[in-house]
Amino acid sequence: MSRHPGCEGRVKVAPDAAVDAYTARVGMAHRRRLGQFFTPPPVARFMTRWVLGAGATQLFDPAFGLGAFRDALPDAAGIDFSASEVDPRAVRHWRAHRGESGRFIAVEDYLLAWRRRRASIVCNPPYMRFQKFGNRQAVRAAFARHLGVRLSGYTNTACAFLLKSLAELAQPGRLAYLMPLEFLATGYGAAIKARLMESGHLFALARLDCERRLFPEATTSVGLVLYDAGAAHPSVRFYNIANIDALDDFQTLQPTASVARGRLAPAANWLPHFRPRQAPATSAVAAPLSAYGKFRRGIATGANGFFVLRPSAAAARGLNPRIDCIHCIARSAQVKRPVFDRAAHAALRAGDQPTLLFNAPRGCSEQAAAYIEHGEREGVHQRFLTSRRNPWHKVEARRPARLLLGVFARGAHKVVWNASGASHLTCFHGFVGNASGARFEEHLFLYLCSRTGRRLTALARREYGNGLRKFEPNDLSSVPVPAPSLLATVSAAQAAAAIDEVRERGVVPPWLEERFAPVLARRQR
Repeated sequence: MSRHPGCEGRVKVAPDAAVDAYTARVGMAHRRRLGQFFTPPPVARFMTRWVLGAGATQLFDPAFGLGAFRDALPDAAGIDFSASEVDPRAVRHWRAHRGESGRFIAVEDYLLAWRRRRASIVCNPPYMRFQKFGNRQAVRAAFARHLGVRLSGYTNTACAFLLKSLAELAQPGRLAYLMPLEFLATGYGAAIKARLMESGHLFALARLDCERRLFPEATTSVGLVLYDAGAAHPSVRFYNIANIDALDDFQTLQPTASVARGRLAPAANWLPHFRPRQAPATSAVAAPLSAYGKFRRGIATGANGFFVLRPSAAAARGLNPRIDCIHCIARSAQVKRPVFDRAAHAALRAGDQPTLLFNAPRGCSEQAAAYIEHGEREGVHQRFLTSRRNPWHKVEARRPARLLLGVFARGAHKVVWNASGASHLTCFHGFVGNASGARFEEHLFLYLCSRTGRRLTALARREYGNGLRKFEPNDLSSVPVPAPSLLATVSAAQAAAAIDEVRERGVVPPWLEERFAPVLARRQR
């Protein structure tokens, strides 16, 4: 029972009923604007129980929402509960449903409220990209002033909440956060992982594999961060929670991995630790993809609405497609088949699809200069990426890649042989080969299209919510591929004929599937 005035004799309303009523009242647009995803009661009970397990008598929730963590408190716990919540509509709704004053709730922006240390913290923070966070400039200034931290423009609000809570947590307190786990594999996440590893207080990370049922609206993988400031842990435990009921017996669960602190580099991708370990590929049969080169992200414009044009729009502006623009693949959906040639791109242009990338040089035509002035009137030059380019309207110089891999997928990922000569945007990663890679580029395409290649490439993907999967360029470097000695058994003429068969039938010929199969067999030993 909370000690705050106005909380005595509270009646617990079914959380789902409160959430349903609130959702119906405010609508999805309001929730998305504030990054609201509500905590399922079983998760709230586990998090609250774990945080209070160290004997704390105070509990703070930085993102109260509709009170899931307060509902999870045992009736006779005698816990001094307090909370922050930025959304007054959520607070009013909670008060109306509970019939309580809720004086323990401070209606404020937690990221701008720097006041005190907290004995224990439990939170399901709002989730949105930092670029969409309306108060981001004030928040960045506050983090720089109070923590000496410069938040990356790619940081999401959940990570900002976590950094602030880690700074406020008093010893020997505990912290439990329910949040997206994408930061474990991103560049901006390195600073957050470094902070988590300080003094060895990070106890465990748990990925909720049952997230689709729990968070049907989420588009990223969700998990738990369990941090214990009262103990030093030599290793970090990684758990996969396949069934939400398993949280009731968390202490008896065996982690998928227990990784020594010294092996957890903040700049590394930590997501593979959630997967069972497999034996490394044998060098006589296989090699890492990095032996041939690397995948590189596509061209990032920073403002596709300005830079990516339909032929009709370019013509209306008087732009010359051969001088002021370059041909591009703007969307993954534009590529329907594994071999994408000049005829396929011409068909897109004939259908007035967005296939032109504005890229006017210095000393450009009057029409291009007028379009640049139009962009400046619209503020395009002040966006995050464009403001860092000189000139702002000159996009990245990238040679069109022939071997492409789709960044996002639901189901099978796309592997594309790009024979169109068109550049690709960030919907695809493009392969940049070294000397060996240039020699075997066609072979690598065929391998990545094969059953063996697809299965082993899939191990490098990052799992997000709702069936969404993503590849990052650095993660692909360790994908097992055939060793040069194996690829050399396929002649250039055979590789060209196999690509023609993929063009016609969409699949790798059976004889080549057999040739690549030993890579998977060795991997599984």
